[in-house]
Amino acid sequence: MKKVLSIAGSDSSGGAGIQADIKTMLSNGVYAMSVITSLTAQNTLGVRAVQNADPVFLRQQLDCVFEDIMPDAVKIGMVPGEEMVEVIADRLRFYGASNIVVDPVMAASSGDSLMSRKSVNSLIREILPLATLVTPNIPEAEVLSGIKIYGREDIMQAAQRIYSDCGCSVLIKGGHKEHDSDDMLYHAGEFYSFESKRMENSNTHGTGCTLSSAIASNLAKGMTLPDSVKRAKKYISGAIAAGLDIGHGSGPLDHGYDIKTEYKN
Repeated sequence: MKKVLSIAGSDSSGGAGIQADIKTMLSNGVYAMSVITSLTAQNTLGVRAVQNADPVFLRQQLDCVFEDIMPDAVKIGMVPGEEMVEVIADRLRFYGASNIVVDPVMAASSGDSLMSRKSVNSLIREILPLATLVTPNIPEAEVLSGIKIYGREDIMQAAQRIYSDCGCSVLIKGGHKEHDSDDMLYHAGEFYSFESKRMENSNTHGTGCTLSSAIASNLAKGMTLPDSVKRAKKYISGAIAAGLDIGHGSGPLDHGYDIKTEYKN
């Protein structure tokens, strides 16, 4: 059985972070493992408190996983501290990790900031050059590229800039677009557009985590990157279309990936 490691924060409501990653990985037929960067007290309405892991303990978690069960892919989500970014990058290099998918979680779906500017810079410098793919939404892509995005041409330019600066493939998610939720992948010098309709569903908390985890699961199973994204996109679109409502606080968030996310300094 293929094995996938999630390095991310915990979501006490179970909709995002480590919990969403594990559910997604199991649903996609791989063995899920976790290294927790941060504990959060949150739900679909917002983040009330954050308790970050000690970097020494974070390293111990990583060593325990890699020394015993070598992952076939790694998904990285919330990494709130600069020192934590450096620890993760060091361990990934040391163990020669492959199929690394980075979801640059800069803010929660509610808009609460989860990553400092220094941590973002460290992520760009230390982890993205090791990654196979980075999956920013439009506000995150603006931060990573330094380009203001208004339309399709801006998305393409931002993807190329991130690739040029960081050396990894880029999937810019379209959840913040007005008329569709199309995602754009830039890989090996080519663009791939993944089209989807916007769906009326307020229960979109954690969809960014789910998408990146599904992509990592597909890479672990040996699929190409474009096929991994295509299969993951189909998976998350089906989940959004199902529209299950389990809490009276589920919304209003809009309809797409990582809705209402914005970067705060």
